[in-house]
Amino acid sequence: MNNNENTPLLEVKNLKQYFDINVGVFKSKPLKAVDDVSFYINKKETLGLVGESGCGKTTVGRTILNLYKPTAGEIWYNGKQIKTKADINEFRKKATMVFQDPYSSLNPRMTVADIIGEPLDVHNLYSTKEERRERILELMDYVGLNSEHASRYAHEFSGGQRQRIGIARALAVNPEFIVCDEPVSALDVSIQAQVINMFDELQDKLGLTYLFIAHNLLVVRHISDRIAVMYLGKIVELADAEEIYSRPLHPYSKALMSAVPVPDPQVARANKRIMLSGDIPSPLNAPSGCPFRTRCPHATEQCAMETPEFKEISKGHFVACHNIDKIN
Repeated sequence: MNNNENTPLLEVKNLKQYFDINVGVFKSKPLKAVDDVSFYINKKETLGLVGESGCGKTTVGRTILNLYKPTAGEIWYNGKQIKTKADINEFRKKATMVFQDPYSSLNPRMTVADIIGEPLDVHNLYSTKEERRERILELMDYVGLNSEHASRYAHEFSGGQRQRIGIARALAVNPEFIVCDEPVSALDVSIQAQVINMFDELQDKLGLTYLFIAHNLLVVRHISDRIAVMYLGKIVELADAEEIYSRPLHPYSKALMSAVPVPDPQVARANKRIMLSGDIPSPLNAPSGCPFRTRCPHATEQCAMETPEFKEISKGHFVACHNIDKIN
């Protein structure tokens, strides 16, 4: 975690990502995976993005990098809008991704050296084979892999080591911005801490900016400067990490934070877990108005009629809720 420089490196404005789903013969319906999402990330800052499985977190990350073409909205990087194919190609030299599953995201037919060196080949980032080899060994050293690992294949490594290979590959283009898509969720708890600490060290050493997607709230709290809470394709709350843990304002954020385990048994017993009724609705048939209203104990008629505005309640603390004054 780093002190940000209060200069937005990445800005996302009214981003939408809809997928057409066939629902009958010659009939399709839009699945609103990401629906009108806006945020910014400052240079050298980590923004954590949390929410239940299926809420659209990964789709946000992939759409930012144009792995999915956005349905609507704007993506700005370093003050310039990413629009044309040339913009996207240039952007991908500065922005990259660490994928969730270290088992399926590495090519089993390639050696570690070739996996890490692939971005160097794609973007022509070396002039001699010796320069390429030196850069690969340097990247391996960054993530704690030995030089003798270079000629091995991915299946010869543990999950934690495979994720290190994936991180080294992401660093190959010397990026400024990395989308970390649940990079530790497939790893053992003991290995998670090592990888998270490595992300912190790499941020300090290389001046990196992260969008850190996760559903483990303790992991996100440790690494993030600010946290955005997502529900059914929309961001419902965004604030500083400590602020959102100590004073969540949205009813969904309150329920999420009440589920975070506390190491002190007395405090844990005093804390009341907020249980939500019902299941998360399908983004194919999202509720009208506020997406959370079907599970919210404070929902009113207004919640069914109008989508709440995502507005700043206090400095840097944004919430989308009609009844914010009544429930806090």
